[in-house]
Amino acid sequence: MPHSVLIIDDEEPIAWALRRAFEREKYRVEVAATAEDGLAKAKKNPPDVIFLDVRLPGMDGLTALNELKKVAPGAAVVVITAHGNLNTAVKAVEGGAFDYLAKPFDLAQALDAVKRALAQRGEETGGLRPPLAEVDNSPDAIIGRSPAMQTVFKRIALVAPTTACVLITGESGTGKELVARAVHANSPRRGKPLIAAHVAAYNPNLVESELFGHVKGAFTGAEKARDGLLKLADGGTVFLDELADIPLPVQAKLLRVLERQEVQPVGGSESQLVDVRIVSATHADLSTSVREGTFRHDLFFRLNVYPIHLPPLRDRRDDIPVLAEHFLRKFGVANPGAVPADTLAFLKARPWPGNVRELRNALEHAGIEARGAALRPEHFPEPSTATGPASTVERLRSLVAEWVREQVQAFGDREPTDLHLKLFDAVEPAVLDEVLRQVDGNRLVAARWLGLARATVRKLIRKYHPESAEPDGDE
Repeated sequence: MPHSVLIIDDEEPIAWALRRAFEREKYRVEVAATAEDGLAKAKKNPPDVIFLDVRLPGMDGLTALNELKKVAPGAAVVVITAHGNLNTAVKAVEGGAFDYLAKPFDLAQALDAVKRALAQRGEETGGLRPPLAEVDNSPDAIIGRSPAMQTVFKRIALVAPTTACVLITGESGTGKELVARAVHANSPRRGKPLIAAHVAAYNPNLVESELFGHVKGAFTGAEKARDGLLKLADGGTVFLDELADIPLPVQAKLLRVLERQEVQPVGGSESQLVDVRIVSATHADLSTSVREGTFRHDLFFRLNVYPIHLPPLRDRRDDIPVLAEHFLRKFGVANPGAVPADTLAFLKARPWPGNVRELRNALEHAGIEARGAALRPEHFPEPSTATGPASTVERLRSLVAEWVREQVQAFGDREPTDLHLKLFDAVEPAVLDEVLRQVDGNRLVAARWLGLARATVRKLIRKYHPESAEPDGDE
């Protein structure tokens, strides 16, 4: 008997496209335009998989999710939405959704979700969880509607209820600490402390004492015993910012915390049990630090259990209007929604090397300059001229230039040939491997990131990793 899929979506083009795609795969398909109709159909003929839109006439999708789990407990529910935020993703996960897709998505994603759901039938797929914290209305809400941010919201929602270590990566100013706070706020530890340790701000000689504490007389000036941040956060979460700046000797002690859940104060001989979750962040390339020997590889793997990468603002320019409205409301600027179209175009065109933090500061500056009037391009400060460390693109270009020089020198008096193809062959495996690592090995998502057909990604894996090139589930 063929598997069955129920589509609950009031957008006829989407429901029609999904129906055609699923029927081509020989699934039995039913369609409902309202949650109430969907519940009735699910009760009469419980489906194997349900595609559920969030915004529906009458009962909304997230409310319907709990009811669907009652009338069709064996069904895997895939939540779909064009208006998702962190709360939407969190509520979908806490309600037991199998997956969460942000519109627009392609049909290959939908088919992949169905196949994964059917493969896991009978296994635990989520289950109801205790109510999680609302965070989107807070002043420090994570704002964004772009597909890149939808991915971030989904990853936060999935990892928050667990105890897994989280490593947040991204450029300065992208909001790494906000993500750490969202993970804690939506976890069972939310009633316990969240303590942020900004490692780069500490005296290198005192990092160990700050994290692990010290006993009386441990060093000059230690006139009394003092608990470290890891002990103070007992039962809660420690956010380690700028992870790459932790000295090597301290890294060894941190590894012991992760392995044994115990800390040993500086100068002390007895360990103290602690129950802490570690969420860490860095803008540095820790893989390079591991290769250079400045960061322990075993600690890296323990902290990088579940990575969340924050995109730079230049890769999510469509979020600038909603970010601008959010910040202007926060600053109390009158009628913040009336930012003229040419001003929004101006904001989207700027490079924003300081990311969301720079945008926030520029908007505050412009609000002061405008004195209640509409914000104009002339109200904004000049783009930042601070250079700081070379960007990844700049370093990459420098390496390519060095490689070309080496190739030319190696050819001597002869003319170099096929340099472009040689360079492509040199970097293609690294690009493929890193993309696959970032998307947890999901070839469908990797194909979208690379702009390639899924079959092409399979061929590349066979080319560079023939020993591990297993067929996808649809092969």
